Amino acid sequence: GLNFIDLMVRQGNIDNPPKTPLVPGFECSGIVEALGDSVKGFEIGDRVMAFVNYNAWAEVVCTPVEFVYKIPDDMSFSEAAAFPMNFVTAYMMLFEVANLREGMSVLVHSAGGGVGQAVAQLCSTVPNVTVFGTASSFKHEAIKDSVTHLFDRNADYVQEVKRISADGVDIVLDCLCGENTGKGLSLLKPLGTYILYGSSNMVTGETKSFFSFAKSWWQVEKVNPIKLYEENKVIAGFSLLNLLFKQNRGGLIKSVMDKLLNLYNSKKIKPVVDSLWALEEVKEAMQRIHDRGNIGKLILDVEKAPTPLMANDSTETSEAGEEEEDH
Repeated sequence: GLNFIDLMVRQGNIDNPPKTPLVPGFECSGIVEALGDSVKGFEIGDRVMAFVNYNAWAEVVCTPVEFVYKIPDDMSFSEAAAFPMNFVTAYMMLFEVANLREGMSVLVHSAGGGVGQAVAQLCSTVPNVTVFGTASSFKHEAIKDSVTHLFDRNADYVQEVKRISADGVDIVLDCLCGENTGKGLSLLKPLGTYILYGSSNMVTGETKSFFSFAKSWWQVEKVNPIKLYEENKVIAGFSLLNLLFKQNRGGLIKSVMDKLLNLYNSKKIKPVVDSLWALEEVKEAMQRIHDRGNIGKLILDVEKAPTPLMANDSTETSEAGEEEEDH
């Protein structure tokens, strides 16, 4: 699975980026080829999906057994690679951090992305939950049925939300950071929860620009604890990767995964796969996420051959072909 965090890793916009050479990727699906000596509960040949602390974009992946889960019989490998990160993140933010209950309202940014779609589906498993979503206008037709109210990501969504719900919303899920922090907090009802779970605004341009990165952070409204107390608001952060790989909460994640697989088996949720890409096409796939062109999840498929270049994409002369090969 490709995630926004992979773009941040590539650009170095994360804490302690790992040293190169590096194989990126944090989730995958496949078939068990070998087991450690003390591994119980799995057999060679099992269809599984897994979290990996880097190195997921490969033909062979090794990860501790606590991060591995069996795939339901009717789930495809591409759906399974699209499942863990997005659905566990969405589930934990909604139910573990924000305590989503009947009749509440949720604002989610990037409603067309992998997490946004998982959030919308999980909200529909609770009665009378209103979902406000922001997304690029070209995605609206495809995702309009998954959210209650959909706004253009460049529009003034604060006014739009207040027009529909004068006292705001119960939960704000913010992957944008920057100036949206102040807006999100202003929309929270008393006892509402604002969760920052990513910083996709940190990924700017084609190359890492430290200044745009810093500017994004400077726009984050400095949160005043006294104001939070006076207004009865909760502000929270959520990082699934830290929970898994730094804070040893694999057991908690496993119990969430069990609940999610029950929801999948009862046909209440289903991962949305945007497109499949060969490993060689990773640059183009990342560009699609970067340009926010995807609806749902992009998957790197090790068995897929790269799409042949069209005649006008490639150079005619064999000389150029050789050069390309050397490069």
